Amino acid sequence: MEQNRSMSRVHIMTILYQVEIFNKNNIQYNVDDIIKNTIEIDNEFVKDIVYGVITYKDKLDKVANQYLNNWTIDRLGNTDIAILRMSIYELLYTDTPDIVVINEAIELAKKYSDDNVKAMINAVLDKVYHNR
Repeated sequence: MEQNRSMSRVHIMTILYQVEIFNKNNIQYNVDDIIKNTIEIDNEFVKDIVYGVITYKDKLDKVANQYLNNWTIDRLGNTDIAILRMSIYELLYTDTPDIVVINEAIELAKKYSDDNVKAMINAVLDKVYHNR
């Protein structure tokens, strides 16, 4: 079954959410197992983004913190953290068009975050886009 990128991003968000929970609770995990339990088909886009976010987590958090006004990424909810890390990673390390990355992040935030966090995510991504 073919899967579109929007649905893939929902899966990526879910996987990154789980990874964040495991990390915060010092629970051992295998990323490949989380991916396999979340998505039924082999999806290179999902794997690339998930492994990229995990690899560059500290840099992504530093970028996010640079643009979060009087706030840090670790104060956000786990879903919001997943959306922000995934989106910053896509902006900085993939050839996905910037407008697509930002739009997809806002759509996820509309569905899974509150309005204040949605606005915060939008503002951070806008600053990343304009200042890289």
